Amino acid sequence: MRWDAQAVNHPDGPDQRENGITGDGGQASVAAPAMDALLPLSGLVRSVSTPGFAGITFHEVTAKSVLNKVPAGSRMPFEWTVNPYRGCSHACVYCFARKSHSYLEFDSGRDFDSQVVVKINAVEVLTKELAKPSWGHHHVALGTNTDPYQRAEGRYQLMPGIIRALADSGTPLSILTKGTLLARDIPLLKHAATQVPVGVGISLAMTDEHLSETIEPGTPGPRARLKLISRIRESGLPCNVMAMPILPWLSDSDEALDSLFSALSEAGATGVTGGALYLKPGTREWFMKWLAANHPELVDRYNRLYGQGSYAPKEYRTWLGERINHFKGRYGFTGTQGFSHRKSASTPDGKEANNRITGPAPTQPALF
Repeated sequence: MRWDAQAVNHPDGPDQRENGITGDGGQASVAAPAMDALLPLSGLVRSVSTPGFAGITFHEVTAKSVLNKVPAGSRMPFEWTVNPYRGCSHACVYCFARKSHSYLEFDSGRDFDSQVVVKINAVEVLTKELAKPSWGHHHVALGTNTDPYQRAEGRYQLMPGIIRALADSGTPLSILTKGTLLARDIPLLKHAATQVPVGVGISLAMTDEHLSETIEPGTPGPRARLKLISRIRESGLPCNVMAMPILPWLSDSDEALDSLFSALSEAGATGVTGGALYLKPGTREWFMKWLAANHPELVDRYNRLYGQGSYAPKEYRTWLGERINHFKGRYGFTGTQGFSHRKSASTPDGKEANNRITGPAPTQPALF
């Protein structure tokens, strides 16, 4: 079925939409429940729904700017970003970016998963911005808010043009993704790496296929991402892994961590960083709702663990960090870091800071 035939709202006018007919004679899909939220979207061209993406509405907009400057004082390890999509069909329950959807008058729960904003002119606008004499060829990070290789990228194909624009302008870039659609662009990334520094990172924090299916239901599963890591490495590109978030009592056991680091080693990952779940407002409410429905026995534990804020207590994070370092050492990742959209900070001897394995394996704190 033609994509253009699926417009929910279309420039041809309300009469045709009410009759279920789009401008090219196709049958329109039913509007998504959050249609009232379309009004504030700047540059809205049309909204599209199609059976191939059941339950998802794509809001195509024309952006005035694509290069985003990270606010001064931010703790982010990058200064400039490009996000061709807002909202994400990966639907990761724990996604830290959920709150950002409320800035568009969408909610940070279901709307984040199902109301996806697409900057259809991203390549053209970015090319013009990179050509300005004032552009300083700073490193640009992709995949910092929502995944640039979510399923919609297979339709819109924005990333090849974005990669070319950055590389041809002499701008270093890095990509962090869960999306196996990146495999399509491996030859392009290899070429870009001959022009500018290129970083490629995969987000993978568990090997339990069932847990992945329930908590990150729109993503390619762990096995598929492990195959992607292998393909990237076989192409000659390095591939680091962001093993985050590790979920207390769900993916932090020795068995789970051993399985994860063993699989990453076998796939050929060049570095790994792991860390605990982070529950900021906007994400916390959605995650706790999921937890109550799927693991009600853990709700009280999580309320105690995250009762003081978005981060797990220092004691838990220290315990988890030591376990992660233990398994990094077991599988050859000592002295490596995962993906942070910047060159990893090193100690004078070239080792990763705080990546030492000392003493016996610790036991999990009993306070929680």
